Amino acid sequence: MQTYELDVVVTRGSQVESRHCVNAAVVGPDDRLVGGARDARQVTFWRSCAKPFQVMPFIESGGADRLGWGDDQIALACGSHGGEPEHVAIAQAMLTDIGLEEGDLVCGPHEPLSARGQRILRESGDFPSRLHNNCSGKHAAMLARACTTGWPTQGYERLDHPVQRAALETVSRWTGTPAQAIGRAVDGCGVPVYSLPLENMARAYARLAAAAARGDEVPRRVVAAMLAQPFLVGGTDRFDTVLMEESSGRVIAKVGAEGVHSLALLDRGIGVALKVEDGAQRAQGASVLRLLQYLDALPDPLPPRLADYLRKSLRNTRGETVGELRPVA
Repeated sequence: MQTYELDVVVTRGSQVESRHCVNAAVVGPDDRLVGGARDARQVTFWRSCAKPFQVMPFIESGGADRLGWGDDQIALACGSHGGEPEHVAIAQAMLTDIGLEEGDLVCGPHEPLSARGQRILRESGDFPSRLHNNCSGKHAAMLARACTTGWPTQGYERLDHPVQRAALETVSRWTGTPAQAIGRAVDGCGVPVYSLPLENMARAYARLAAAAARGDEVPRRVVAAMLAQPFLVGGTDRFDTVLMEESSGRVIAKVGAEGVHSLALLDRGIGVALKVEDGAQRAQGASVLRLLQYLDALPDPLPPRLADYLRKSLRNTRGETVGELRPVA
């Protein structure tokens, strides 16, 4: 198995001030673990990286087709969007299509994740709503699954609700992890979150790439939506959007909270899962990009928009450069 050095350091002057340790797993098209960093079998929560799989039961049921939903709605359901007006409008329209409203979402309101979204909201004088929550697309799709299947919408976020049982079964199947072996807790947005080894997370994304390449209907539609609408997966200044745009359709990427990231190298059937041990988001972009360079999925040097994530200058309050964030290797 190939081993990689993915740790990220923050320097001040010539001295390392902080170090972020990074674990990762790389699974090949033959379903085997072929590479990793530190502990490739570390067990952690998958967070929002599970979204492409959580929406699959809804698509499989035919609910998306009955509503006439396409790439926009599927991409938003898979995404962790930036709370920009385009994101909010689609989430609102998804609820309108099923006769529901913002108050039916159990995710709480929070500030938009993108700088553009924050600026527009601030200038409008409005307050953050549940639609600005980066998971509002996922929640709207879960409510749509309940509505189109005839299940109650009340309590759709609970572990025992049919929407969540179906999502768990799908995650179990794609990760190759028995459902009873998957740890469960409550995610930041209020629905169940799954705990499992990085290797199994990477395996799900490798399988997703292979299934989409074969033309399997549901995975093909998920991957196609994310590639067609990367802005809806993230936003104006969001890492996943920039990476998918700059990799010209070869990579899909999905960020998760607390330093988790999952990716599929579509043309090679490779899946990747990564976890920054201390959960520091500032280290995620650099470690993901370095691993993709190791895998020859990105060039060296990187395109300018990605290079800014790999090495980032640290400035003090006077605007002076005092250090940098960069991969160790």
